Amino acid sequence: MEKRSQWGTRAGFIFAAVGSAVGLGNIWRFPAVAYENGGGAFFIPYLFALLTAGIPILIMEFSMGHKFRGSAPLTFRRLNKKTEFIGWWAVLVAFVISTYYSVIIAWAISYSIFSFNLNWGSDTEGFLYGEYLHLADVPGQTGSLVPGVFIPLIIVWVVVLGILFKGVKKGIEIANRIFIPALVIIFLIIVIRAVTLPGALEGLNAFFEPDFTRIADPDVWIAAYGQIFFSLSIAFAIMITYSSYLPKKSDITNNAFIVGFGNSAFELLAGIGVFAVLGFMAVSQGVAVDEVVAGGVGLAFVVFPAIINEFPALNELFGFLFFASLVLAGLSSLMSITETYVAGLVDKFKISRTKAVLFGGGLAAVISLLYATQGGLYFLDAADYFINQFGVALLGLVEVVLIAWILRRVKNIQTHANEISDIRLGSWWTISLSIITPIVMGYMMFGLFKQNILKEFTGEGNTTGNYEGYSDSFIMFGGWSVAAAALLIGILISMTKWKTSDEAEEESNKTGEAK
Repeated sequence: MEKRSQWGTRAGFIFAAVGSAVGLGNIWRFPAVAYENGGGAFFIPYLFALLTAGIPILIMEFSMGHKFRGSAPLTFRRLNKKTEFIGWWAVLVAFVISTYYSVIIAWAISYSIFSFNLNWGSDTEGFLYGEYLHLADVPGQTGSLVPGVFIPLIIVWVVVLGILFKGVKKGIEIANRIFIPALVIIFLIIVIRAVTLPGALEGLNAFFEPDFTRIADPDVWIAAYGQIFFSLSIAFAIMITYSSYLPKKSDITNNAFIVGFGNSAFELLAGIGVFAVLGFMAVSQGVAVDEVVAGGVGLAFVVFPAIINEFPALNELFGFLFFASLVLAGLSSLMSITETYVAGLVDKFKISRTKAVLFGGGLAAVISLLYATQGGLYFLDAADYFINQFGVALLGLVEVVLIAWILRRVKNIQTHANEISDIRLGSWWTISLSIITPIVMGYMMFGLFKQNILKEFTGEGNTTGNYEGYSDSFIMFGGWSVAAAALLIGILISMTKWKTSDEAEEESNKTGEAK
C-alpha cells in the first residue's frame, strides 16, 4: 500500500490550514457582517463563537483526520462503516464549491489587470454586469461563454491543478509558504494606505463603535456563529484531509488555536482595511458611512473600483494590490477545497494522485464553465447560497450530532488529542461540542428551513418567496437540486466497493466501535 503523503514541517501544515481558512469571505463578508450586527459589540459573540464552536470543531476534525489517517470518506468509514456517506457528502459539497469559487478568482485576475488603466470607468456597476460579465436578462439562461471570464478561469485551474500534481509536500506546502506571507504583506500595505486616507477615521469609528443593545438579539449571535463556521473551512472535508497528512507526533490542540486565531486576526485586518476605505468614500461623497457599506460581490467588484477611482494618488497600484490579495486568498482556499476530492478518489479507488487530479479537478474545471457564461452569475449566486446553507451548515450540525450524541465518540477523540497535545482538553471542549454547538447550529438550520421553505408558500419578502425572488423552476434547478445532489451522489459513492481490503481499516473500525 502506498505510503500516505505527509507535511514537511509543522509550519507547512499551519500555512496550509490558515490558507484554507483565509479566503474571499474574510475580505468581503466579515466586515459587513460585523458592522450590521453591533459593530465593536459584535466581537463579544464572535469571540464566544470562536471558542465554543470554531476551535472545538477544528480540534475535533484535526483529531479525526490525524487518528484515522484518511480523507474525509475514509476517516468516517474508519470511525463507523455506516457513516462513510457523510465523508462523501462533505467531499461533494467541496466539489460544488470549487466549481464556482474558481470563477470568482478568475474575476479577480481580470480586475487586477483592469486596475492598471482603471478600465472599469466611472460606472463600475454597469461595467461589471454589462461590459465584463455580459449578464443575461433572465436567470436560467446560459448564453455564450464570456472570454474575459473563460481565459483567466483556465489560468486558475492550470495553476491549482499544477500545484496539486506536485503533491502535499512539494506542491500545496510550498505554494502556501509563498501565497500566505505574500497575502499578509500585500494586505498590510493596503491597510496602511487605507488608514492614511481622508475620512478613514470615520469609517473605522463606524466599524468599531459598539452598539451593546444588539447583544441581546439572538440573530446577532447566530450571525457570529455563522461567520465563524463559514470562515474556518470546517465541516466540508478540508481540515480532516489536511490533518491526515500530519506526522504522528503533532500538537493537535495548539495547531487548532493557531489556525483559529490566525484566521480571526486576518478578518480583523480585513475589517480595518475595508472600513477605512469605505470611510474615505463616504467623506468624498458627503454621505454617511452606512450609505456606502456593502458586502460580497458588490463590495469587491462594484464599490471598491469606484473607491479606487477617487484615490488621491497611486490608484492603479492600490487597485492591483487589492485584487491580487483576492487572487492569493482564493487560490490558497481553492487548493484545499480541491484536495478533498483528490484525496477521496485516491483512498477509495486506489488510483494514482495524477489520475485523481486529472479526473476530479478536470471534471470540476469543465463544470465551472457554466459559471463563465453570460448567465453564470445567477447560477453562481443560487448554488453558493444553497450549498453553503444546506450543505456546509447542515453538514456541520450532522457531524457534531453524530460524533457527540449518536456514536458518543467525544471522549475517544479527546483522549487522542490529549495524548499528543500540550494544551489538554477538558469540560470546555466536551460541553461546547455536545451542547452549545448542536443547539446553536440546530437553531440556525431551523431558521434557514423556515426562511427558505415556509416563505416559498407565503411569498413573504418578494414575489415568489424564493431566495432573491428567483422563479420556482430556477431555484429548484440552480439551488435545491445542487444541494440535494451533493448528498445523494455522496450516498451512492459510499455504496460502491472499496478497491482494496484494508486490514488496518477493519482493525480501526473494530477498535473504534469497541471504545
